[in-house]
Amino acid sequence: MSDRIGVLTHAEEAAAGADAAARAAGVRIRVLAGLDELLRVDQLFAAIWRPDPGNPLITGELLRALSKAGNYVAGAFDDTGMVGACVGFFGPPARRELHSHIAGVAPAALGRSVGWAMKLHQRAWCLRHGVDAVTWTFDPLVSRNAYFNVVKLGGVPVQYLTNFYGGMRDDVNGGDDTDRLLLRWELSAPQVRQAARGSVRRWDAAALRRAGAVIGLDRTPQGEPLPGRVDGDTILLAVPSDIQALRRTDPACARRWRRAMREAMGPLLADGVTVQGFDRAGWYVLTRANAEREQR
Repeated sequence: MSDRIGVLTHAEEAAAGADAAARAAGVRIRVLAGLDELLRVDQLFAAIWRPDPGNPLITGELLRALSKAGNYVAGAFDDTGMVGACVGFFGPPARRELHSHIAGVAPAALGRSVGWAMKLHQRAWCLRHGVDAVTWTFDPLVSRNAYFNVVKLGGVPVQYLTNFYGGMRDDVNGGDDTDRLLLRWELSAPQVRQAARGSVRRWDAAALRRAGAVIGLDRTPQGEPLPGRVDGDTILLAVPSDIQALRRTDPACARRWRRAMREAMGPLLADGVTVQGFDRAGWYVLTRANAEREQR
């Protein structure tokens, strides 16, 4: 009974935080069911990613089916109309888990924390529906997404997925291999509750290096990936400053970064090393189990 009361308390707390975040972002967020609005979600995603017409990200028909089946399809609105959307679907019932497949914010609404408000809305909705965790994938080379997912939301990358979606012909992925990190967001975990209240840990890769962290992947002065050593208890992995720009200006270098991150992070996660955080200067912070115990 006490566990159930705790879940209800977390759901109420989450709903209040989501409402506050939406007000701060200047949006109203709600679950969608009408066909016209679901088609607008499809159009919004197409405008953001600009996929090859023969390879759509999602379709209005699929959104209609997902919505009808009780999955999560939500939109964020301001006075101009829909400026963001997020779509997720349930996993096996026993796992009490939602997979958040795609979320996007219109370029005109960037910089207002609309994405933050949508994730808090998703968390509140999931807790009301008995969901314990949300998973999703993200490109490990995109620095701002790594910070948002790992630090600002408190999620934990649990698996490195090589070329997970195959070739995606759109303006964001640029034909690169679609390596992804699978992130797990434990909705009632202490670090997630703290993050939802805006309390996050700041990571300083330079200070960690002075304290003995090793560099498993570095950047050269020319912006090239530079593999290092991964035998320490705390390991730092660099990302390029702007992988999406690099795909346009130097696709060969972008591919080298993809291979370097795959070769560095993939084996580490498979070996049980944990992503603890992310420094906004562009560094993943990973620790081995014995180092985690010492930090506690």
